[in-house]
Amino acid sequence: MTTPDDFTTEFIVDHTPDEVFAAINDVRAWFSETITGASAEVGDVFSFADEAITSGRIRVTDLVPGRRVAWHVEDAHDEWNDTTMTFEITRGEAGTTLRFTHHGLTPASACYRACSQGWTDCVNTSLRALITTGTGQPIPASVAP
Repeated sequence: MTTPDDFTTEFIVDHTPDEVFAAINDVRAWFSETITGASAEVGDVFSFADEAITSGRIRVTDLVPGRRVAWHVEDAHDEWNDTTMTFEITRGEAGTTLRFTHHGLTPASACYRACSQGWTDCVNTSLRALITTGTGQPIPASVAP
């Protein structure tokens, strides 16, 4: 369930919902080069470890091609633990809108400022670049602990 305080960002691209969906699921190409595990099927689990962001284990909980992706953080060492991220994809006259929400990441969270900026960079810059140019800007493995 989304609350008004959950961190949300969105953008519009001139690409199909299926192209946006495929890019979201190529997590290593836009989020972090340290991703291990899989993210292609509901129930898949992937992990990451970076100095720049919290590390954790994430389970894919929902995949609706061209419409929606959802993840649940099962194990993290901070307030990300037991939170959910959703990617909602809609097609409109202006193009395809991708709306990302980190449910549970609110201004009351200790990491809100850094985490919301991190998500803005990962989603609005890196994921958008992957969709529009074919090349994302994931957090490099060189910043991993």
